[in-house]
Amino acid sequence: MKELIEGIARALVDQPESVDVRVVEGEGVTVFELSVAKSDMGRIIGRKGQNAQSIRTLLNAVGRRRGENIVLEIVESAPSERQ
Repeated sequence: MKELIEGIARALVDQPESVDVRVVEGEGVTVFELSVAKSDMGRIIGRKGQNAQSIRTLLNAVGRRRGENIVLEIVESAPSERQ
């Protein structure tokens, strides 16, 4: 799942090297934290949030098939992470 998120995000952004996905497992939920460069936030979010919503919809569908609750958080990567 992590590779899927990274692949989608890298295809959307100008700085694919800044894309990183962390996985945090919790009780009954898996959180994927997608971090991208500040300049790429608009590309990931998309017009009216459409890109982010599409990615979340895809992850929710996969999660339902697997019996998992999946959450996608989109955050700006820290400057030190982009070097």
